[in-house]
Amino acid sequence: MSELRDFFPVWNKLNKNQQEKLETTAVFKTYHEDEVVHNGTECSGFLIVKSGQLRAHISSEEGREITVYRLFERDTCMFSGSCMMSSLQFDITIEAEKKSEIWLIPPKVFRSLMDESTAVANFMNEIMATRLSDIMWLIEQVMWKSFDKRLAAFLVEESSIEEKSQLKITHERIANHLGTAREVVTRMLKYFQNEGMVKLTRGTIEITDLKALEVLGE
Repeated sequence: MSELRDFFPVWNKLNKNQQEKLETTAVFKTYHEDEVVHNGTECSGFLIVKSGQLRAHISSEEGREITVYRLFERDTCMFSGSCMMSSLQFDITIEAEKKSEIWLIPPKVFRSLMDESTAVANFMNEIMATRLSDIMWLIEQVMWKSFDKRLAAFLVEESSIEEKSQLKITHERIANHLGTAREVVTRMLKYFQNEGMVKLTRGTIEITDLKALEVLGE
């Protein structure tokens, strides 16, 4: 558990008692691909990613999903513990996209740290501003950007994350990321293939013209 000090951004601004409280109460967990880390109806606590990749998404009443943001090594998430902030109600689901290791700091513990430490309170405000910026960016993309541009930008991002041009991802999973129907994704990918930007095989999308996708996604 001593590694937590290397991942908690304002660790050195805490006093010894506060550091000990974090080390003794933080819960370390491992999640495998597609496992749910946080359900929107819960208050799991403040989340810190040690390793892996997670996806935060919201769902409509009809069950359609859209990715709000993703979490990587050293990222943190406050929405998994929204009960820590009485004025913030945000039902979000977090699931592991790859095997992931995380710490969860219990809500009461983190809430007390926010009350005791100006550094923690300021850190929390910074995270809130960043996440709200992510949400506003997403709204802007959905409202004003055509789907071909959104899909192109997603494929470019995936290629960068995976560091490869051959992506093992289903059309259904892409639809869940982008908040649309699988059929819409399939039609657009076939168009991309006809334009020579991708090559489609079962469960795999190979990017054949990354530059064209980058230009389209701008």
